[in-house]
Formats: sequence, C-alpha cells, structure tokens
Amino acid sequence: MCGIVGYVGQKDCAPILVEGLRRLEYRGYDSAGLAVHTGRGVEIVRAVGKLSNLDAALKKNPLSGTTGIGHTRWATHGRPSEANAHPHVAGHVAVVHNGIIENHVQLRRDLESRGVKLQSDTDTEIVAHLIDEAMRQGRTRLSEAVRTALGHVRGAYAIAVVSGDAPDEIVVAKQDSPLVLGIGENENFAASDIPAILAHTRDIILLHDGEMAVLTASHVEISTLEGTRITREHKRIDWSPMQAEKGGYKHFMLKEIHEQPRAIEDTLRGRVDLPNADVVGAEIGLSAELAQRVSRVYFVACGTSAHSAMAGRYWVEQLARIPSTLEIGSEVRTRDPVFVPNDLVVAVSQSGETLDTLAAVKAAKAAGAHVLAVTNVVDSAIARASDGALYTHAGPEIGVASTKCFTSQLAALLMLAIYMGRRRGTLDTDGAHRVLDALWRVPAQMREVLARGEDIKAIAKKYLRTRDMLFLGRGTEFPVALEGALKLKEISYIHAEGYAAGEMKHGPIALIDEDMPVVVVCPRDNQYDKTFSNMEEVKAREGQLIAVCTEGDEDVRALCFSDAAPRSSTRGILSAAEPDVITIPEAANEVQPLLTVLPLQLLAYYMADLKGTDVDQPRNLAKTVTVE
Repeated sequence: MCGIVGYVGQKDCAPILVEGLRRLEYRGYDSAGLAVHTGRGVEIVRAVGKLSNLDAALKKNPLSGTTGIGHTRWATHGRPSEANAHPHVAGHVAVVHNGIIENHVQLRRDLESRGVKLQSDTDTEIVAHLIDEAMRQGRTRLSEAVRTALGHVRGAYAIAVVSGDAPDEIVVAKQDSPLVLGIGENENFAASDIPAILAHTRDIILLHDGEMAVLTASHVEISTLEGTRITREHKRIDWSPMQAEKGGYKHFMLKEIHEQPRAIEDTLRGRVDLPNADVVGAEIGLSAELAQRVSRVYFVACGTSAHSAMAGRYWVEQLARIPSTLEIGSEVRTRDPVFVPNDLVVAVSQSGETLDTLAAVKAAKAAGAHVLAVTNVVDSAIARASDGALYTHAGPEIGVASTKCFTSQLAALLMLAIYMGRRRGTLDTDGAHRVLDALWRVPAQMREVLARGEDIKAIAKKYLRTRDMLFLGRGTEFPVALEGALKLKEISYIHAEGYAAGEMKHGPIALIDEDMPVVVVCPRDNQYDKTFSNMEEVKAREGQLIAVCTEGDEDVRALCFSDAAPRSSTRGILSAAEPDVITIPEAANEVQPLLTVLPLQLLAYYMADLKGTDVDQPRNLAKTVTVE
C-alpha cells in the first residue's frame, strides 16, 4: 500500500528520495515525508496530500545529506494528517513503515505506562519508540536495536530506519510486506517496489520474510531477525518503468487480481482472534452493545460493492440472524426510504466517495440510524459521514474494474457477520471457529486458484467471438455470478447477464441454444444439487457449459464434456471435446465466494486482453462515480 524509498551513498539524497516516491504514486497515498541525516542529526519534513506539497515544504526547509528514507502513506491507523505522516521519530531514530502492527494497542499501553508520550495515532510511531528504547538500553548498533524492537512486534511490516548515531547507515527489515534492495556503485537503495529505484539501478535483491539488512554506501549485509548471516546474489531487472509499476504484469488489473491473497491477509490481520474464535471489536467499528440491539441491517452500495453487500446480507442473516436488506444507492436517493434508530446501515464503497451511496448515508443519519462505512480509503467522504468505519486495507486499485477491493469487501463483511453473531449469541464458539479458520486459509487457497490462469486463458480463447453470455449461481454464489457478468461487460464489452440459477426457468432459459455459453458457479455447498439440475437443463438445450466447481467433482466434469467432436457454431464459437471446467479447493460454504470469483475475474480479463480492449481503462467508465 504505502511507498518506501531509502538511499545511502555519496549524492544528495533528498531529490533521489522524492523522485522515487513519485514513481510510487500509482500505489495511492494521502501524505508523504523524508528523514535525512544532515550531519547535525536526522531531520524530517512531512506534508499532507500530494508530493507537490512535500516539494513546497522542502523548499522552505531544505534537507541535505547522503543518507535518508522517504515514505508515502496510505492511512490505516489514524486519519491523514502531518502528525500521522511518516517518518516517525523517537529520540535519534526515524522510522518509515508499511503494514499493520497487530499488537499495537498493547504495545502503546506498555509504552505509555513507562512514561512515553506518543505524538500520533499510528502504529508506526510505536516501532520508533521501541527502537529508541533498545538504543538507550545499551544496544549500541542500530541493527541490534531494530532486532530487539521487532522481537516485541506481531504483524506485517516493511521498515526502514535511520539514526542520528549512524550517519552512513540504513537498517531495513520485513515480514509479510514487500521490500527490495537496489545495488549500485558506491550507493545502495531500499524500496517497497522496484519502480522507485529503477532509474538508478537494475540490480536488486528481494528481501524475504523474517530478514533484515544493513545498507551502507559500500555494502549490503543481510541476516535473519535471529542474527544468522545470509548471502544472496542480486538479480538483473530488464523491465521498462511502466512494466515495473505493474510488477511485470501486462495490466494493472491482472496485477491486482494476483494481489488478492495479500489484500485478504491485510484485511484479516489484527482482526481475527482464532484462539477465542472471535473478531476483534476495536477493528470493526461497531460496539458490542450496538450489535446486540440492532433490529435490521440495511446495506447500501452501487456496482461491484452492491454484489459484495449482497453476500454480506446473506451472511448477516445466516450467522447473526438479523433481518437484512440490500438497496442500490441510486434507488435510495430517488424514493423515501424508511430508516429507524435501531437500523444499522452498512454503506459499502471502494473509494468512499460514491455520490449515490453518500446521499443514502446522509438520509440514514438524518433519520437516526447508525451508519457503518465499509471502504478502502481512510477519511473518505462516506467514512467521515458515518458513525464508524470498517476499512478493507486492500491498497490502491488502479484498474477501473474492481477485483481485489471486491474480495476484501467480502472478507470484511463476513467478519462483520461473525462479530455480530458472536455478540448476539446466534453463533457458537465451534461455528465461529469453523468459519474463521476457513477464512484464515483463504489466501493460500486463492494462490492455488490463481495458479490455474493458463487453463482459464485457454477457455477464454474458445469464446472470443461470442456476443452474449449467461452467468448462474445460487445463494452467495448468485452475487458472484452477477460480479462475473459485470466484469465481462466492463472490460470486454460482451453482453452478459447474471441470474439466480433458480430464476433461469422463469425466462432466461428461452435464450439457451448451441450459441449461448452459460457460466455456472457450482461448488459443493448446500445449493449444489439444485444448481447441478440447472446445469442439466442447459445441457439438454445444447447450451455450452463453463463450470466453476470444487476439486474432484467428476459429475460436473462429465456433464460439461461435449458429446460431439469439436465444431464451429453459427457465431464461430468453438466447442472442444475437453470440458470447460475450472476448479477451486474444497472450502467451507461461507468462504467459497472469495474463491469462485477468481476464475470469473480471470476469464473476463483474458477475453478482454485477447480481444484487444483497454483493460485498465475501459470506455465510458470511471474508477470513482461522483456524479448522479
């Protein structure tokens, strides 16, 4: 999410750091800052907003030195402000940090009990004070102090540290957050992503989890956090700057599809308490007392967010047993909805700026309802207008067609349903543990599904000349079908419709013939038998089946086999003998939508890419809809 750049060498580092941060602007940010060893010690300059504001601040307060670190912040703890911007300072130490410190609340209490006065709302400042304490307790080397401090930290981090006592040194470390080292001649670099340093070196070393490094102008020393030295050869990068921004992927959308396991890990981190089979209330934005007295949950959202909210509605009813409804934001604006004080209105928006959803929030607030925002952007308009906020921590999403924000919304809403179910006594310990354990394993299972991209690409090639597609699903797979159809429409411009599978016989079945591809989301869940019957109805009418099912489901595979030799239909769609089946790992019913949507995202992506459309910026669409 955030951006880190570090430099140690023989050149004035401030311009290099700002240039590196500018190359990370595509990641999104709300504030920025530098810490430079000026010869008088470490000095910092920070600014809220765009890098132009940091440029202006540096003109007023220039920093000159050959060792420094820079940061662009995407807020997670604490609203965007200069006080919350990085770097954070304690004593002679300055720290920049990406990630989330899970035990930050306890660490903050411990520091305050020892008389430490913290100046920000962030979890990062805590790390700076832990390092400063270690330095004052006799860890004379900065690297040893960092190692000691990180021994108290639980969570995800990529950090870079400079100290007034170490004028020619940067110490970096990582756990579950990316960090690369750049190797130059009489200079070395650190960054959260390759584009930041590509203008200066193409020789990089990828730091692994549980490792740290000491950088000087002449050498890089890598070790484990336990102190074992590591030797690792650098790699030569031949990407263009634009390819580097995309992480080597052809499009931002494809990169973001593959970022989903990491996005889900960040959404869950610090919120899931597996030993107690619960969700941490402080990270949900909803008090236990309110969760107990809510009489109705009223979801409001638009577009992709409405599809995730639909799944959230199902989960809240199933796990918390609260009557729930879903309204499209634009529809709420055009009628006179009835909100009452015991309503919980959940406003779901990737950007937190969606105009129709914001208007619904204001109407709900005026009627006395409690409003919870589920959004990706801290301090966004909807978050500010709401009573509480559940942030998804998906990180910036550049592609207009939302992917990782959809799945991170699903994870957040499932946690909300579990939290409310536990507070209301409708979800017992065993049930909560079963769902949370399944949710915790989702990122690893996502990686399994994403590894099947080439198989999905092969299916996409068969249907490039189709003009229409039908997507079917039941239960929580119905919103997945809707989302699959929307993705295909958005980026490939192929007409597609998502339907509840049980509705097929009420009209859409008239469309099915040998020229109609039908995508059916049919994992082994409590709707499986009925969905399978719908597949049989499609097959009986010679529709072309594409199935998303659970691994080892030979019944679905057999049904999807073509009875005939490969042939071309009147619209040029090739029906091959090999069945068009994409599998997901076996998983609990509640988490299956986070897995079944991945093949549909990839199917849409490959069909659009093979057709040659503008995947990242499809025609007529905007990333954030702030107009009526």
